[in-house]
Amino acid sequence: MDDSSTMPDYEISTTFDYSGLVSLVIDKNVKRFTFYFVPPLYSLVFIFGLLGNSLVVLILIRYKKLKSMTDIYLLNLAISDLLFIFSLPFWAYYAAHEWIFGDAMCKILSGIYCVGFYSGSFFIILLTIDRYLAIVHAVFALKARTITYGTFTSVATWVVALLASLPEFVFHHVQMESESHSCTIHYPTQKEKEWKQFITLMKFILGLAIPAVIIIFSYMQIIMILIKGRNQRKQKAFKLIAVIMVVFFLFWMPFNIALLVRTFQDSFFPSNSENNIEGKVTLGIEVTRVIALVHCCINPVIYAFLGERFRKYISIFFQKCMLVLLCRLCPGRNYPILERSTSSYISSTEHDISIGL
Repeated sequence: MDDSSTMPDYEISTTFDYSGLVSLVIDKNVKRFTFYFVPPLYSLVFIFGLLGNSLVVLILIRYKKLKSMTDIYLLNLAISDLLFIFSLPFWAYYAAHEWIFGDAMCKILSGIYCVGFYSGSFFIILLTIDRYLAIVHAVFALKARTITYGTFTSVATWVVALLASLPEFVFHHVQMESESHSCTIHYPTQKEKEWKQFITLMKFILGLAIPAVIIIFSYMQIIMILIKGRNQRKQKAFKLIAVIMVVFFLFWMPFNIALLVRTFQDSFFPSNSENNIEGKVTLGIEVTRVIALVHCCINPVIYAFLGERFRKYISIFFQKCMLVLLCRLCPGRNYPILERSTSSYISSTEHDISIGL
C-alpha cells in the first residue's frame, strides 16, 4: 500500500511578501534621516542664512538706500528667505522630537513656510520682468522702473502670496500620532482628496510652471538683445539675476515634483503596493525638503561671487566694524574715516545700470 496516496496534499508556497518589510525599512530610514540629519542641517542653514540675508538687507538699506526698483525686489527676496530662516529652529526641534509649540504656532509657522515659498517665486518673476524692461525696453523702463512702482508691486505680491497660503494657515493642526504630537495638514474629510490635489497643483503652477514660462520668454528676448549689443555692464546684470533664478528652480523643483508625485501617485504608479512607492516618495519628500530650505542661504553667496559692488560694500562694512572695535580697544589713537570714500564710491557708480549689487 502506498502511504503517499493517503497523505493530504498541501500547497507549498515558495514566495514571501516583502512589501511590509520594505515599508518598515523605509519608515525607519525616514525617521533616522529626520532625527540625525535634519536638526544639524537646519541649524547650519539658520546660522548662515540669517547672517547672509541680514547682511544683504543691511547693505541694501544702509549703502544702496533702496534707490531702484531692483533694490526693492532684492530686499523683499531677502526678507522672503528670512521668513524661512526664522522658522527653522522650530522645525529642527520637531524633526528630532515632537511638536510642543501649540496649535497656533503650528498654523503660523506652516503658513509662513508657504508664504515664503510663494513670495520667493513671485519676486523672482518681478526681477525677471525688471531685467526684461531694463534691457529690452530701455526707454520705457525709465518711466516704469521707479521706486513707487516697485513698492506697489511688492505689496501686491505679498498680498497674493498670503492669499495663496491661506489653506496652510487653516488646515494645519496639532494632533496625536503614534503617541506623540504632530503638526500636519488635515483637509476636510468629505473633500480631502480634492483639496490635496488642488493645493499641490496650485503650488506647482504658481510656484514653478508660471515663473518658468515667464522666465523662458523674458530671457530669450534678453539674450537676443545682448547678442546684438554686447554691452558688458548689461551682461553682468543679466548673469547675476540668471544665476539667482536657476538656483531657485534647482533647489525648489525636486521638492515640488515629489509633492506632485505623492499627491497623484495612484496615477503615476498604479501598482504602488508591490514596490512600496508611497514609502519611497515619503523619504524623497523629506530629502528634497531639506534641499529646498538650503536655498535660504544661497543668494548671499551668489551676490558675493558675482556682485562686484556687493563685495565692496561688504569690505566697507567690515572695515568700519574693525575701526569701531579698534577705537574701543585703543581710544587714544586716530584712525582713518571711511565715510568719504564710501560716498565717493557710491556716487561714482550710481549711473551703472547693473542690478545694484
